[in-house]
Amino acid sequence: MKKIKIMSKVIVLDKRPVGTPTLSDFKFKNEDIVDLKDGDLQIKSEYVSVDPYLRGRMSDAKSYVPPFELGKPITSGIVAKVVASKNKDFQEGDYISGILDWKEEQIISSEKIKEIRKVDANQAPLSAYLGILGMTGLTAYLGLTEIGKPKEGETLLVSGAAGAVGSVVGQIGKILGLRVVGIAGSDEKINLLKSEFGYDEGINYNTIKDMKAAIKEACPNGVDIYFDNVGGEISDAVLFSINKFARM
Repeated sequence: MKKIKIMSKVIVLDKRPVGTPTLSDFKFKNEDIVDLKDGDLQIKSEYVSVDPYLRGRMSDAKSYVPPFELGKPITSGIVAKVVASKNKDFQEGDYISGILDWKEEQIISSEKIKEIRKVDANQAPLSAYLGILGMTGLTAYLGLTEIGKPKEGETLLVSGAAGAVGSVVGQIGKILGLRVVGIAGSDEKINLLKSEFGYDEGINYNTIKDMKAAIKEACPNGVDIYFDNVGGEISDAVLFSINKFARM
């Protein structure tokens, strides 16, 4: 395959991190961009989503997604601009989103076109397609509405409430007329939940001594919907306040 004189920067996983990842765990490489074949796209990354779950994939451990391979690029949600196209469904200047390699520029083959989707820069800021209009927002919205089946006046309890998903769940819950209680790990986060995200009440799991009692006090009518972002002892404590026919 003929190569043209375009170089792309690539970030690969060089070593498996111990604890917090450092720059030495990654390698920054350059690679050639090859000529487009019929059906291909050449894209340039505009926004890259750096998510907590990526740390888990850097370890060689069994999980719900396979670990990253050493010497291979990191992958995550990316919004990119089409800079060249030999595909009738995409034009130069279009924006796309998908789970892609951490590369400055890359080729999307015709076989992988189905793994990306167009996004509209006129409808929302492009970065929103990696957040409120991307995996974060869809997880919150679909989890709450399709599984939670909320009814106005019910009590929604959210763990990990100050995180990317949890903060959105609470806001949607308030729009739908729920009483919303959040669990988070600092007073600063609790204040944020109540002042910025509309939560009615918050529980700091690092300062309370009895989680079961704290949940019962914050949710006097019990818990109708529990949106669980953490599991473990916190979720065990929730069960003592769960209502009949509650959804989790």
